[in-house]
Amino acid sequence: MNDSEQFSVTVRVWRQAGPKEPGKMAAYKVSGISPDMSFLEMLDILNDDLLKKGGNPVTFESDCREGICGSCGLVVNGDVHGPDEHSTVCQLHMRRFSNGDVITVEPWRAKTFPVLKDLAVDRGALDRLITAGGFISTNTGAGPDANATPVEKDKAEEAMDAAACIGCGACVVSCPNGAAMLFTGAKISQLALLPQGGPERAKRALGMVEAMDRQGFGNCSNEYECEAVCPKDIKVANIARMNREFLLAGLISER
Repeated sequence: MNDSEQFSVTVRVWRQAGPKEPGKMAAYKVSGISPDMSFLEMLDILNDDLLKKGGNPVTFESDCREGICGSCGLVVNGDVHGPDEHSTVCQLHMRRFSNGDVITVEPWRAKTFPVLKDLAVDRGALDRLITAGGFISTNTGAGPDANATPVEKDKAEEAMDAAACIGCGACVVSCPNGAAMLFTGAKISQLALLPQGGPERAKRALGMVEAMDRQGFGNCSNEYECEAVCPKDIKVANIARMNREFLLAGLISER
């Protein structure tokens, strides 16, 4: 298809008025689509058409549109975050589709992510996991010199890789058990690998793992689906590190 050509698609989208309301799929034709448009821009066109016709626009989360925040998480044609590997929905472009295609769009499907309206879900459970991790003991004020706290190069790189997690929840949705272990493992790892995270290391591991159980997340069964769909390519090695941190914390913790 020529980049200047416009085309049309049919969008089958999940519509749900509220958390306690029944939902169903609804089909809409969207025309005037450019191959250079992002997927979210296509949804914007759909909503403009719905508003002009006096209908209710489709509710979906959208913020940075640069693959940074992860709030745009959707299931597109059965693929978490769409068909592109290691990317978010806002990075998906309409050139991946053809004229006349039928595109099915659904919200995150997980016990811990209840639907708020249409495609928007409540991912507050991930925020509560972060809260359970607590804080780090470090001085506030002006930033320290870069070489004030020596960190081994390989550990610094591993910590940065883990810190790349944007907390979108794709790992939870893709896991057949609804586990949040990749997310939790990344958050534990990014501090466990650095000296700044040392003082609260044991407390953090115990608190976050226990919070996973309280929030109703499932357990890891080594499916590797979480790593496959992660926009930032977070590795399951972080889950193994989380398990080691949790076991060690159980041995040395005094609480």
